[in-house]
Amino acid sequence: MSSKDWLEKDFYQVLGVPKTASTSEIKKAYRKLARDLHPDHNPGNTEAENRFKEVSEAYQVLADEGKRKEYDEMRSLFGSGAFRRGAQQAPFDVSDLFGGGEDRRFGGASFSDLFSSIFSGGGGATGRAGPARGRDVEAEVTLDFSDAVHGATLPLTLRAPGVCDTCHGSGAKPGTQPRTCPQCHGSGLITRNQGSFSFSEPCRECQGVGTIVEERCPECQGTGGVTKTRRLTVRIPPGVADGQRIRLAGRGEPGVRGGPPGNLYVHVRVRPDDLFGRSGDNLTLTVPVTFAEAVLGTDLRVPTLDGPVTVRVTPGTPPGRTLRVRGRGVPRREGGAGDLLVTVEVVVPEQLSKEARAALESFAEATGPAPRLHLEERSAPGKGAPRG
Repeated sequence: MSSKDWLEKDFYQVLGVPKTASTSEIKKAYRKLARDLHPDHNPGNTEAENRFKEVSEAYQVLADEGKRKEYDEMRSLFGSGAFRRGAQQAPFDVSDLFGGGEDRRFGGASFSDLFSSIFSGGGGATGRAGPARGRDVEAEVTLDFSDAVHGATLPLTLRAPGVCDTCHGSGAKPGTQPRTCPQCHGSGLITRNQGSFSFSEPCRECQGVGTIVEERCPECQGTGGVTKTRRLTVRIPPGVADGQRIRLAGRGEPGVRGGPPGNLYVHVRVRPDDLFGRSGDNLTLTVPVTFAEAVLGTDLRVPTLDGPVTVRVTPGTPPGRTLRVRGRGVPRREGGAGDLLVTVEVVVPEQLSKEARAALESFAEATGPAPRLHLEERSAPGKGAPRG
């Protein structure tokens, strides 16, 4: 993504948030759009795929405070007409920076470098910028429930800009070299005077790069950069939760001019499990029991993610009681693990055999009804709820 794209695209509109939106509001909007537009949910839908890319691009800028500030400042300056070539001339147009052609800045100064030079005090070109950190990259993975609990190692394929291997970023055909621009003498900037003021602007001859490519590289067509496919092996730590974002330092885009690489941020989605739920670091499980088992007590063999365990249901266990199996939950980062919470659910049979019905009727006669005296007193004539 070039700085020209920053000026031509309204990233706030892409995410559907106002310019005053907080970082949390931006993240919330992105996650909803990314979930709805993800290619896994829209197979074969080119429009959704393109929209997903636009949303990801906008999020990469607006979620980063530094990038967002730079984006807002550039959009504000161009929108206010701050760049004017004279009182009788048309406003400075963004296409002037690039000569109406492609952006050939990959191997040279970035637009941000040139942009800051314009306001450097009119002292002329300040030369090429030094090493620059690579951009951060966002990716998303979907895990099975057990993999999220235990951790997993996954292959991840990323497509992102990189230096052309054929010309090594120069943009020139192998065996040739770019020549220094005769207009700006390699600085990439032209200084102009207007009355008592002087200002610098990108050189139109070389499009602000400082060099001119006579014979273009056949691989990158003179841009010095190509879109590369990178295959990474990503380690997802145990206990990751649905919606969590993992930071992998130095696994983002390569740096420019020898700068350090950016970071890779992996958004994790977890598929629901048929049996287990999750509450923080605890796993949850509902186990059905019969009325007799709840009354008389029983030993239950229940599954966990690490093998079955036996749970003791004490006599007289009421429906809805939760039994705790310690250490059989989600691993914690600081060590140890949460618990397995087993909730007892008494199952009422829909049909009974003659023998079972007879035995149940005998039980009812022997035990009598449940204690409902306090309810019967309120139900007696004249004992209704007080009138308001």
